[in-house]
This record gives sequence, C-alpha cells and structure tokens, in this order.
Amino acid sequence: MDASDWNARYDTSELIWKGEPNQFLPPEVADLTPGTAVDLACGEGRNAVWLAKQGWTVTGVDFSDVGIQKGRTLAADNGVEATWVVADATTWEPPTEGFDLVAVFYLQLAAEERRASMTTAVRALGVGGTLVLVGHDLLNLTEGYGGPQNPAFLLTAEDILDDLTAAEVSLDVELVTEKAGRIERTVQTDDGERTAIDTLVRVRRVA
Repeated sequence: MDASDWNARYDTSELIWKGEPNQFLPPEVADLTPGTAVDLACGEGRNAVWLAKQGWTVTGVDFSDVGIQKGRTLAADNGVEATWVVADATTWEPPTEGFDLVAVFYLQLAAEERRASMTTAVRALGVGGTLVLVGHDLLNLTEGYGGPQNPAFLLTAEDILDDLTAAEVSLDVELVTEKAGRIERTVQTDDGERTAIDTLVRVRRVA
C-alpha cells in the first residue's frame, strides 16, 4: 500500500486503531527515562500521543498526510504537543542529534524497503538510545490470526536483526540486542479469542 492507499484507509471520522497505545509499547519503555522519541510510520499517532503524555518530546513521522492530521487532532484532544512530519520511513532524514527512543510498530514493507526503513531507524537513534520494533511475524500466516496475508510483508526477528546489522555497517554504529523473538497477542473476534503472532526486537545503540 502506498501513501494514497493509507490516506483512503485513514479518511474516516473515527480512529482506525483507536486512541490507546499498542499494548507492547508501555512495557518496553517502562524502564526508560523520558527524553526525545520518534514514532516512525506513526499512522494516526496513537503511540506518539501516548509517549507525549508520559513526558517524552515526540516526533511522529508518516507518509500519509491524512494520518498525520489525525495525529495532530488526537494530540490536541489529549492536551499534548508533538512534532508531526509527512515523510516516507524509507527516505526520511532524521535530525543529526538523534533520538533517545525510536519506535517502529507494524510497518508493512517488502524486504528491500524494510531494510531501508531500518537504516532510517538506526540513523535516527542517538548514542545510548533504544529502538523498539514490533511487526507481524511470518509464522502468523499459518499459525496465527489476522495481519497481512502476503508473506512478502511479514517478517521474523532474524530478518530485522540482519537489517540492523547491515545498517550498523553502513552507518558505522554499534548496536546491542536486548530482545529479539516472537510474542503473542490476543485478538477479540466474533468467534471468541484468537492469537496473533508478532515479532519484537529491542536494541540499544552503544556507539
């Protein structure tokens, strides 16, 4: 899906993803001191707004201008401020000083574009900063529920770690992996609870 597709999807009076943060974000940042954060491919801004409410100085980046406008509205409704940028995660040029936190949640890209987005994410990461990524795991296609049904847009922890290694080499930085693996998410359906399988990767930049 390109920006126009996402614009069409977000062009509703209500939030597609509701206003609450993704369930995996709060526990992954609970041990971090609020500083600067970027929500890369932020969609309608729910994670960015939640971070701002926790005291983070937040930038939300997405290539959907409709999604970004909904993020602005959500921030205003919650009484917080954030910087909003319409840009593609694969080509965006982050500020040179970097961020203390880079969040990437459910960015659905094929392998080449995904690798470019991971390079962007690492470039956005300041020394000492943390990168948290959550995405639809490849195993979800056969053993989980929901999510993209095209395997080209699914991933594994190994895929992301390979992408990050390539970014380390190209950008001459050093990352330490803190978490990498599959996680399960309960989904409420008309037929009862189902289980979705995701990937979670958390790394810290040390140099």
